[in-house]
Amino acid sequence: MKYQKSWGAFAAGTVLAGATLVGMPSLHNFATQGSEQLSFANSYTLNHPHNACGTALVQQDMNDADVQIDTYPSSQLGGDTDRFTSMMNGDIDLDLQGSSALASVHEPIGVLDMAYVFDDADHLFRWFDSDASDEVISSFENETGVKVLDVWYQGDRTFSANAPIRKPSDLEGLRLRYPDSPAHLMSADAMGVEPVAVAVEEVYMALQQGIADGQENPIAYTAQNSLDEVVDYVSLSRHAVGSQLVIVADETWDRLSADQQQELQASVSATRSENRACAEAEEDEVLTRWAEQGSPTVIEDVDRQAFRDKALKHLETNLSDGELETLRSIRSVADED
Repeated sequence: MKYQKSWGAFAAGTVLAGATLVGMPSLHNFATQGSEQLSFANSYTLNHPHNACGTALVQQDMNDADVQIDTYPSSQLGGDTDRFTSMMNGDIDLDLQGSSALASVHEPIGVLDMAYVFDDADHLFRWFDSDASDEVISSFENETGVKVLDVWYQGDRTFSANAPIRKPSDLEGLRLRYPDSPAHLMSADAMGVEPVAVAVEEVYMALQQGIADGQENPIAYTAQNSLDEVVDYVSLSRHAVGSQLVIVADETWDRLSADQQQELQASVSATRSENRACAEAEEDEVLTRWAEQGSPTVIEDVDRQAFRDKALKHLETNLSDGELETLRSIRSVADED
């Protein structure tokens, strides 16, 4: 493996020491003489695997290519929509974005975040690396002027609620908080969920006050945001493979030399495996802690096949033509064995 440090070590050291956290104005004015300077924005904290085992490693690699990368975590440069607008305007160079957010400018790419379109992280990466993804990725760039360098895994989205969820009928009568995006709401419909629109900053209070009966997020995210304090059960539905696309503005890409382009692409892609390992390690740590403390109760015997069959049947009959093409390209490389 290229990097041997754990994500925790990077969180405590590499990122904190290396990331340049400055304000938004005139990002490129901070470039040092003789080197290219790129901003790399995202919505995650510095100790999240996407930074500790993601942007930090790219930052480290690119120093050798005479490129300085300044990381802007925790939505310092705005929320997802604002950052993407800034990228298209040339004010941000690199970003991490979920496909559901990008669907506002290119609808077909939002399918990547929908329920059970991917079987697991291996399927996600197999599709991305195959010819089957070419049309989705290239059409996104043609429409937006933004290039997709790679996809990083952030954990499977799963249910946590005040009741166990083992099969589709268990969702009846439950109000679950879902992100307010067309792609996520389509997933809710596909699974038979009654979604509740609550801002991400208010999910804890919504669960605590009974405004929502549950929510769905990767396990590590649920723990990081203390949502495990206000739910009784976590049901391992693993209904969506959580991922973030590493994107770069075409304007930025074009001003890099051919060698720098090659180094950036190679670094982002090589970092994928370390980033995944860190995300999976964090999930394992959380599940172990929950088991040791006895709460929340983890439900493992979820009938994922029943959920998958229900979700895919709904998507096949309700997606737009462009979305349906994306779904079928993804399923074409599923491991049927």
